[in-house]
Amino acid sequence: MLWHKLGKIFDVQNHGLDFDVKLYAQGPQAVTFNDHIRIYFSTRRVDPVNGKFYSDIAFIDMDKGFKNIIGHSKKPVIPLGGLGTFDEHGIFPISPMRHNGEIWAYTTGWSRRTSVSVETSTGLAISRDNGTTFERYGTGPVLTSSLNEPMLVGDSFVREFNGTYHMWYMFGKKWNMANENEPPSRIYKLAYAKSPDGIHWHKEEAVQIVPDVLGETECQALPTVIKIGDRYHMYFCYRHSTDFRVNADRGYRLGYAWSDDLKNWTRDDAQAGIGLSENDWDSEMMCYPNLFEIEGKIYLLYNGNEFGKHGFGIAELVSA
Repeated sequence: MLWHKLGKIFDVQNHGLDFDVKLYAQGPQAVTFNDHIRIYFSTRRVDPVNGKFYSDIAFIDMDKGFKNIIGHSKKPVIPLGGLGTFDEHGIFPISPMRHNGEIWAYTTGWSRRTSVSVETSTGLAISRDNGTTFERYGTGPVLTSSLNEPMLVGDSFVREFNGTYHMWYMFGKKWNMANENEPPSRIYKLAYAKSPDGIHWHKEEAVQIVPDVLGETECQALPTVIKIGDRYHMYFCYRHSTDFRVNADRGYRLGYAWSDDLKNWTRDDAQAGIGLSENDWDSEMMCYPNLFEIEGKIYLLYNGNEFGKHGFGIAELVSA
């Protein structure tokens, strides 16, 4: 794989939206329209009571050359969940896809905990107004923790191939106790599930589909998959489990794997064809990738330094 970086195309601090969004544009995910591209992303706003963040989903519409913003959401596309629900405190990210004239979005809902910072599960929301707003399929998740995946299910990326719905997602293995300098740190891996209808899912419990390169405490997140010819290609992000927020050597990088059957994956990061820039907005970190195709060309959206605090950029596939 070989990519050509086209640069950063959106920074929420330079392109203000019409509601209370001050920081971040994380997890960009594209949906194509006839004359433009819609890119959904997660923003952050501060809870005035305790100073913690909420995460909401917004979008921008761009021309197909990724030069001009031609529209944007006027408010979050889906409200956060009610008291005590799995998405009470945030939604990040979503994975949208077209489905029988609707747009379905698989959401990662966040809820705060006491002993650790967060728990996550995967929900489903459906748009019947061409992606402007979404309604939950139900108040609970469609995929959540279970006997052998006890925590932190989310980052679900879903696509339909040959009449079957395929999901690649994250599950948590454990939380490590805090040291004197950091809060508890979580360890999570990538897994696979399938469904006949996109609602009822069968997962193989705790089967990690991408091997570690940083050791057993490696964290893997936000997979994205595309088919090129007869082969499937996956990008995801990975990092060390501790000291990753300020130590650039331990922060997120993009990983790559390929498969011929959607289930068994061969990891080969050396063939990813894209890496950190020398001294730009993505010189310390690359994370939260999204693959999509427009008119025969394949693109990769991703976040850079500080987990998307400075927006997102795009690269075009040159060869595969």
